[in-house]
Amino acid sequence: MSMETDVNYLLHRQQMSLIRAQASPSQEGRSAYEHMAQRYIEQIDAYRQANVKLIVRAH
Repeated sequence: MSMETDVNYLLHRQQMSLIRAQASPSQEGRSAYEHMAQRYIEQIDAYRQANVKLIVRAH
């Protein structure tokens, strides 16, 4: 994961994968899109863990 990761892009792709999973007429398609969505979440989590010091807490 590079420092130039666009988390908004990853979130967008994850949401689009979930939408496509929901609209898929086949179980195989749903599973494939759900798998893609999970991979995006893993990339987002990895980015957040690597950059936890950059996240400003709203308190």
